[in-house]
Amino acid sequence: MDSYLADRRAIDDLMTGWIRRDLAQWDAMRELFHPDGVIEITWFTGLFTDFVDASARMGESDLRTKHVITSPVVTFRGDRAVAETNAMVVAENVALKLGCLSHNRFLDRVEKRDGIWKIVDRRSIYDMGSFTFPCGIVDIDADTTTKYPPEYAALAYLLDKSGFPVTGAFATKGSDLEASIKHSAQLWLEDKQ
Repeated sequence: MDSYLADRRAIDDLMTGWIRRDLAQWDAMRELFHPDGVIEITWFTGLFTDFVDASARMGESDLRTKHVITSPVVTFRGDRAVAETNAMVVAENVALKLGCLSHNRFLDRVEKRDGIWKIVDRRSIYDMGSFTFPCGIVDIDADTTTKYPPEYAALAYLLDKSGFPVTGAFATKGSDLEASIKHSAQLWLEDKQ
């Protein structure tokens, strides 16, 4: 039981460790993933090390973000685990006087290597989102918002207008893509890939 609790705590710490991004603690953030770790979210797909560099560039822009992370639901199998974690992305572009609130879930493949748990693959599933207006109502280009599914349209719009274009399609609640991501993670957990 002690081993389970220690493993569970280590994975919880990886999930809540996302605060390192909000605090611009880039070296500490790199420690969340194994060196070959990858991430796929609205504005970035690729190696996590490159994502940290891109996040640092975003941190120097007019776009500010904050992540609110809950405790994950974790399924273990040996030195592998899959964690699903509710999150909220709070974003604001100070120059545009526009923000958004996006509800998503991170689906992480987590692996224990040399006794240390780290993330190897992170995907985001988008549940819902809305615009926020920190300084009063501003105009929004409705044509741009309709390019994206409603679950992440507000976030994608704000990212796009902030210079971080969103390309491709991403998993939304109940979508075939969500089912595919979860199925693939289950196969990986069972070492059947």
